[in-house]
Amino acid sequence: MTAKVLVVDDTPMNVKMLADVLTFKGYDVVTAGGGKEGLAKVESEAPDIVLLDVMMPDLDGYAVCRAIRANATTAILPVVMVTALDPAQERVKGLDAGADDFLSKPINQPELLARVRSLLRIKEFHDQVQTQARELADWNRTLEQRVADGVREIEQMGRLKRFLSPQIAELIVGAGTEDPLKSHRREITVVFLDLRGFTAFTETADPEEVMGVLHEYHREMGRLVMAYNGTIEHFAGDGIMIFFNDPVVIENPAGEAVNMAIRMQADFVALAQAWKKRGYELHMGIGIAQGYATLGRIGFEGRQDYGAIGSVCNLASRLCDGAKAGQILVSQKVFGCVEGLVTAEPVGELSLKGFHKPVPTFNVIGLKQA
Repeated sequence: MTAKVLVVDDTPMNVKMLADVLTFKGYDVVTAGGGKEGLAKVESEAPDIVLLDVMMPDLDGYAVCRAIRANATTAILPVVMVTALDPAQERVKGLDAGADDFLSKPINQPELLARVRSLLRIKEFHDQVQTQARELADWNRTLEQRVADGVREIEQMGRLKRFLSPQIAELIVGAGTEDPLKSHRREITVVFLDLRGFTAFTETADPEEVMGVLHEYHREMGRLVMAYNGTIEHFAGDGIMIFFNDPVVIENPAGEAVNMAIRMQADFVALAQAWKKRGYELHMGIGIAQGYATLGRIGFEGRQDYGAIGSVCNLASRLCDGAKAGQILVSQKVFGCVEGLVTAEPVGELSLKGFHKPVPTFNVIGLKQA
């Protein structure tokens, strides 16, 4: 980009001589015949450097230089004062007024060009610093906005996770304009678990005791659901429905579900022992099935859940109903997926409510030893 030089002098001959030299060297030259015109050209032309005569009738060079320095937009504009007066005496006055450099008349052309080049390099460096500072300020504002957006997203995620499965909460927050809860069909593994003896317990225990037991139970089971990438469909008192492979796709959902169930029964032992010391006789049964279901938004405008609908859900629920204390009953399809990983025993064909044919069922005892 060609640098622009403003020449301010009330002597036309001097103006022409400076303009010719600078134009020949490739500079874009703007001229002014006096101090007031010079200030106007500083505003209108935005020069990169000013060559300023000292002695002018309307407004001398010192006054023009002070006016340039007083303006925030031109405070760093390079100013070279040109004088035929005593250089030593005029230099002090010029420095007080804010001049950057000096030239004595008659003008030495090589010196003129050298001083212009030098001051333009300094201005270029300053402009680069200013540009970088603006870019940094813009980047900081962008970063601050991103941090603020991130904090809001984290807060929103935290609130959603209190009421939704974390996978569903993350799906909603990160969905953008898409509908993350739209209906779709997918093969899932469904796990049902509930407590044996809970009804009898609620008939004799105070409500505060019941809520305390449920809190401990949900906390421990919920921790394992999160650890095994399950999605909690709903809590229903002592019953919990969990499914795998939606919305997070899992390579072996049946394996994750069965591993989780085995761990749940193992960890439940400590809970049951603590409750027994307090006079509560509670145990847990689990049912697991695998099959296709329709998943998506369930409810109405004022209250919606994310759920699964299909016979696989009913099958897991009925298997859970048929499970005795400590048992993990799985369908034949689930057993086929995990047969090499677990030890299990056939329970036989169970007649389950809602199913016309008996259902081959297996009781998972534990993981096979390596």
